[in-house]
Amino acid sequence: MRAEDASLWNDPQEAQKLMRERQSLEEGIGTVKGVTQALEDNIGLIELGEEEGDESVVQEAETAIRSLAGEVRARQIETMLSGEADGNDTYLEVHAGAGGTESQDWANMLLRMYTRWAERRKFKVEVLEVHDGEEAGIKSATVLIKGHNAYGWLKTESGVHRLVRISPYDSNARRHTSFSSIWVYPVIDDNIQIDVSESDVRIDTYRSSGAGGQHVNTTDSAVRITHIATGIAVACQAGRSQHQNRAKAWEMLRSRLYEEELKKREAAANATEAAKTEIGWGHQIRSYVLQPYQLVKDLRTGVESTSPSDVLDGDLDDFMEASLSQRIEGGVGQAVADLD
Repeated sequence: MRAEDASLWNDPQEAQKLMRERQSLEEGIGTVKGVTQALEDNIGLIELGEEEGDESVVQEAETAIRSLAGEVRARQIETMLSGEADGNDTYLEVHAGAGGTESQDWANMLLRMYTRWAERRKFKVEVLEVHDGEEAGIKSATVLIKGHNAYGWLKTESGVHRLVRISPYDSNARRHTSFSSIWVYPVIDDNIQIDVSESDVRIDTYRSSGAGGQHVNTTDSAVRITHIATGIAVACQAGRSQHQNRAKAWEMLRSRLYEEELKKREAAANATEAAKTEIGWGHQIRSYVLQPYQLVKDLRTGVESTSPSDVLDGDLDDFMEASLSQRIEGGVGQAVADLD
């Protein structure tokens, strides 16, 4: 086995990649064995309960089998996260739309929602850049989410998110509709080369905003890099020095360009209609209605929740699973239905 080859660690990056693959395979095999054994055990209990006329044993075993279906569904979703960059960490950007304070508050709510989702999965969230709103909320923010399959889980969340509610910033208590956009792109591995020349970009420095201490807020340490040909712009203000922020911004730009290339490949292969659709204000992917009724609805998959408070607190897995299933021909919906 390569993992037992002493020379493997002559290339630390390759060794780490192999060990991650090995761990993933071992976990998958262990899950299959565990589910198979639990299924056999509970089928045996059902047969025993029926022979002895003990209905409680039968019901207990049937309940256990139904819970196994949920575990199998989760594992089936994981098997769909096999794209070129699905296993990577990811950047997530939030941008407020038109609408001033209301949309900026909505952007801040979305940032919290995805942060809470990441925390539920024990992912690490690192804030790279935040532009605060004039009165409340944020104009934009970029975070780095670190965890296994972070990009794979979040990649279908890119798009426009719509909020309908009675605005707390409207003295007449009128209902407002606000829009904010989410953009997700993967952190690229060191072995993926994305060549960008300094002559291809414009680099701007500016004073960081928000919390960060005296040094951060009184020097032009924040960095924005704009790729001239594509118009793609990234910014970072998390580091204490311009050098740190410049290095991170270059990483982010290369990741954005890599994500653009992935989109082109998907579109060329006709992977999904979603991959071919430009992200714009006319392409909403999900609506969150807080008044006059309570409903969150994904406009691509039809998945709904009548508990917006739970969704806004990070309960997003059902929406993500459905959109991932939709991207894969055959999906897992029928497979799970068959288990039921």
